[in-house]
Amino acid sequence: MTDALDGPRAGARAAADHLAAATGVERHDIALVLGSGWGGAADLIGDTVAEVPSSEVPGFAPPAVAGHVGTIRSIRVRDTDRHALVLGSRTHLYEGRGVRAVVHGVRTAAAAGASTLVLTNGCGGLREEWPAGTPVLISDHINLTAASPLEGATFVDLTGLYSSRLRTVAREVDPSLPEGVYVQFRGPHYETPAEVRMAQRIGGDLVGMSTTLEAIAAREAGVEVLGVSLVTNLAAGISATPLSHDEVIAAGRAAEPRISALLAAVVARL
Repeated sequence: MTDALDGPRAGARAAADHLAAATGVERHDIALVLGSGWGGAADLIGDTVAEVPSSEVPGFAPPAVAGHVGTIRSIRVRDTDRHALVLGSRTHLYEGRGVRAVVHGVRTAAAAGASTLVLTNGCGGLREEWPAGTPVLISDHINLTAASPLEGATFVDLTGLYSSRLRTVAREVDPSLPEGVYVQFRGPHYETPAEVRMAQRIGGDLVGMSTTLEAIAAREAGVEVLGVSLVTNLAAGISATPLSHDEVIAAGRAAEPRISALLAAVVARL
């Protein structure tokens, strides 16, 4: 019987082979998905070896969201012989391209050799003590998308999905980093105040529209995951003002110098 994931794996292998040829780097050790507010970290990680438009790589498409970068970069991590694959073009479930497209970047990174994946995002905060601009380590997630990147009888244990070892490394860089549970909704609309209250009651600390499906696909591929959220706004019903994507972009820009330096320092230790 043909494995249900043979098709996606073959697509990821083709994309990884394309990137190896385009960048001249046979293997990438670390991969990063840079969400809203995190793009500047790529410049601090090390020296860019090559930059490839995502639309030229099999299975990828240009970003559909402001704040995301439409390129894939190969970077030699500063003072090492390791290479990082930086995915600036994230596909979201709400774009309607399907779950396979959402996790294609993660599967490509695994096919390219990455054993560690850093997932970042901009999100809504459910704790008033975490104002806009606060980076938060993801300790666990709640997936409310009613979807999974796994197909067929693929039973994967998600205990410890967000690596405690990698969170410890991050706190060695910044001991003040809090951690919390990330709740993913499908989007693209923001959550209602009632949905935010529900997320709080079931154990959530952060709400957003990405990350969980990518993390699950990474676990299935045997890749260790570090998740970091940037609180770009307080969620609906907690925030005193209406939510807007402009607010998300502005908060990301304001926090970018700090979080970029933080992420670069963490990557240097991975």
